[in-house]
Amino acid sequence: MAEEKTKTVKFNEEGVKDLPDDKPVVYKILNQSGENIYTGVAKRGRVKERLREHLPEGPNSILGGAKAKIQQKTSIAEAEKTESNIIARSKPKYNKRGK
Repeated sequence: MAEEKTKTVKFNEEGVKDLPDDKPVVYKILNQSGENIYTGVAKRGRVKERLREHLPEGPNSILGGAKAKIQQKTSIAEAEKTESNIIARSKPKYNKRGK
């Protein structure tokens, strides 16, 4: 199994543009105190686009985000399974749709 890389950046345009986009990821948006306020997945090639959608000026903005943390996965199915586990465990305040 390939090594899973993680990276944490500031949750702004500058931070998002430096993220790797070559594998599916699970991402968390963290507030100033490091609490997970949203968890999502992005397919390979869409990591930056998905996170930009959540920036304050984006169509699916997540307010209060200070950092974005990504964890690369080997497949989108693995990313979705991890996302589901994280949401069940930490119940981020902006994840609502019963995931």
